[in-house]
Amino acid sequence: MKTLAASYSIFSVVGKYRMRTILYIAVFWTLIDVAVALVLKEHITGPSTKAFLLREAAVFIMSCVMGYLFVFALRNVFRKRPPVINFIFKSVILLAAAFVMNFLVHFVDTVFISGKDAPTAARTFLGEIQEPRLMLQHILYWLILFFITQLYIEINQKYSPGVFLDILRGKYMQPQVENRIIMFIDLKDSTPIAEKLGHAQNFRFIHDFIFHVSMALIEHGGRIYQYVGDEIVVSWLFDKRNTMRCLAAIIEARKNLQKNANQFRNSYGIVPEFRIGIHMGEVTVGEIGVIKKDLAMSGDTMNTTARIRSACNELNQKFIMSKDFMDSSDLKEWQGESLGVVDLKGKAESIELFSLKI
Repeated sequence: MKTLAASYSIFSVVGKYRMRTILYIAVFWTLIDVAVALVLKEHITGPSTKAFLLREAAVFIMSCVMGYLFVFALRNVFRKRPPVINFIFKSVILLAAAFVMNFLVHFVDTVFISGKDAPTAARTFLGEIQEPRLMLQHILYWLILFFITQLYIEINQKYSPGVFLDILRGKYMQPQVENRIIMFIDLKDSTPIAEKLGHAQNFRFIHDFIFHVSMALIEHGGRIYQYVGDEIVVSWLFDKRNTMRCLAAIIEARKNLQKNANQFRNSYGIVPEFRIGIHMGEVTVGEIGVIKKDLAMSGDTMNTTARIRSACNELNQKFIMSKDFMDSSDLKEWQGESLGVVDLKGKAESIELFSLKI
């Protein structure tokens, strides 16, 4: 199948998120360099202030280039390799880029600050990197920076964008009650599709299906909670704006699948469709686990949403929402058709459901 990420512009929400990540990396690396400079130099005042600022400007620009390598250029190069191999290969490439960055910073220091010529800058830099102790210090410095940066990227990819700082400051160490819109999405007719395609082909089919749907969810601000087989659980903090973003994500996901219909037909002979259950209410969010920790959401709202999605089969509907969500959104009357009060499996109380017409 054609490269999936290629069809998503840098001006999309995903693209903007990656651009912000580059900026965060550049700012973080520049602040580290500022701290190192302050430790190694006793005075950053008077005549040396201009030199210091020029150096940090060069560091920031080169850090943006390094961030680009991290986030865009090397993002998928070793994706199919084991994480250790991935890290080693990336580190070798990034270390080479880091030495180029060090040379440029050294060049700025020597030529524009110290007033020496370019050949002198090259000779002094070569002299420094030939010193084993200095070379080891440089390598360890960059490897630590690469590790911290890769950790930041991996945590954001695991828990969805924007969660890294929440976890870092321990927001969810104590359970938090949040009012959220919850949406369960799964692949329609997944069992016959699996029987037709076989294990390996079906896995690739689900992978591509989830990719296109997930891009739409992220594009409209959804926080993906988890993937369970061919099912996606996603949420938004409740407010009027997010109810419309939730609906826009459904439309976008359907468009993504339609735009890639020919690719799905050529690769699998099937164009995927999905079913959706939407509800809203209070959920409890917190960290769970001992050896393997995770961020979990629990509560009656989660259980009810799962039952609503399951009701799509029984009621022969693609998209079903609760009355609570219907009442809280700006949907027109014709966009929601009442399915009546329905007894959901495992629920003591009946609930009125609506078919979503979009």
